[in-house]
Amino acid sequence: MVDMRYKTAFTLYPYRKVAAQTGTPQHHRVVIVGGGPVGLALALDLGTRGTPALVLDDHEGPGFGSKAICFAKRTLDIAHRLGAAAPMIDKGVVWNTGRVFHKDHQIFEFDLQPQPGHRHPAFINLQQPYFEKHLVEAIERAQANGAPIEIRGRNRVVALDTTTDGATLQVETPDGTYGLTADYVVACDGARSPLRNMMGLDFDGRVFEDNFLIADVRMKADFPTERWFWFTPPFEGAGQSALLHKQPDDIWRIDFQLGWDIDRARELDPDRIRRRVDAMLSSQTGTVPPYTLEWTSIYTFQCRRMRSFRHGPVFFAGDSAHQVSPFGARGANSGVQDAENLAWKLDLVAKGVAGQHLLDSYATEREHAADENILNSTRATDFMTPKSDISEVFRNAVLDLAVTYPFARPLVNSGRLSVPCSYAGQALVQTDLLDGPAITAPGAPCVDVPQAGGFLLDRLDGRFHILAVGCPAADVRVGEISALPIELDPNDDFVKARYLGAAAQAVYLVRPDQHIVARWAGFDADAVKKAIQTAIARGPEC
Repeated sequence: MVDMRYKTAFTLYPYRKVAAQTGTPQHHRVVIVGGGPVGLALALDLGTRGTPALVLDDHEGPGFGSKAICFAKRTLDIAHRLGAAAPMIDKGVVWNTGRVFHKDHQIFEFDLQPQPGHRHPAFINLQQPYFEKHLVEAIERAQANGAPIEIRGRNRVVALDTTTDGATLQVETPDGTYGLTADYVVACDGARSPLRNMMGLDFDGRVFEDNFLIADVRMKADFPTERWFWFTPPFEGAGQSALLHKQPDDIWRIDFQLGWDIDRARELDPDRIRRRVDAMLSSQTGTVPPYTLEWTSIYTFQCRRMRSFRHGPVFFAGDSAHQVSPFGARGANSGVQDAENLAWKLDLVAKGVAGQHLLDSYATEREHAADENILNSTRATDFMTPKSDISEVFRNAVLDLAVTYPFARPLVNSGRLSVPCSYAGQALVQTDLLDGPAITAPGAPCVDVPQAGGFLLDRLDGRFHILAVGCPAADVRVGEISALPIELDPNDDFVKARYLGAAAQAVYLVRPDQHIVARWAGFDADAVKKAIQTAIARGPEC
């Protein structure tokens, strides 16, 4: 029997007994354990490429409560390619302005409004259950068009054995336990990952001695749609910091710092939480508007990761592989980028187009990304929660200076907000051969530009592409891989700023996850072929 560990927000994949639960264990190309944002995005990406994916989740939908709420532009770009972004943006709350306070006065505000010429905003706030719901709806549309994706709810993996050739799993259901085998298994089963525990693996990193209370509050309020962050808040019971964010459905996320040595049960008492919320609201408005507590939780800052994200046929992605503090929105966003990085590589290897070395690059590239996120998250945590008296003196000096002096404001760290990682210097990326804009150097994700009837990223459809700016280019084929040319207008201001810079012309090779492999000052078919070989781990550098 599969016990339900938590209340679900939606029933998205109800349990149904399948024929595979009896008889000889069935074999699968890819089994994904965990139906959260990372597992669902991976399944959708694989399935739309034609590689079969089976998702096993021990519940029938997402857990109740907002959890991750802040989804960045890069995540929305990925969701758009997968056919899921439009309803997310329609439902989500778009915000651009953030305000930072110290005690009872504002230090400064910042504007994340992206430069014009992008399809998506810098961020939206959307409760994680809705994000998952829209991914499942996109999966259902893909299934209707023949995508080989299956989701089995209330299917809990209880045992895992691996060999050099694949994995065997035992799966518990309401109708008993059954077995299956797989070429590859991807653990997207969260921070407490049962699969990681089954394999005797653990994290390296730091657990910070602090706890934070999350309260989802439903209320009608006149607060603007902005991110408000307080250092040393002026309201009672908030600790060293507090955060206010608006979500859809008149829900407001409030975070309070509690300290380390706490009684969790006592802090989760609704009356005690209400006293904190009342103090915050009355300090800002002079009154306490009617509200209800929708969901509450306590979390501990953790900045750590597994030593390796690949162990034979098993890959780890999202929170099962790495953990960061929630300030900066680097958790779910980096997990979705894990999924995108792994999907095209698994697809090419499963189809025999590329070899196993390509899968090794998932681990090295995403471990690099995790290290970058952990570094940013650790710095934010150290600034927000000084660990010594002298650290607090320096922190408060920066906050005081930032009121008057703009040079100090970049030093104020209330959580560096999520940006995609560059893979510059990694094995699949070539040395830069163009004196072009830094934002589109090899390793970086492509930057959007408007195109007739749409945007550039609409045309980067999950295959290799060549971007030709101001010069002709032709298809380049390496085995079964064909890189298709896309011509960009060199006279377009957005193209000049983002892809030409001071160069007269340029050629870019873009891999299936929209990251740039290489760029040159002109088209050379042999150079492109070599770059493709490098990008699929068949070049001399690999």
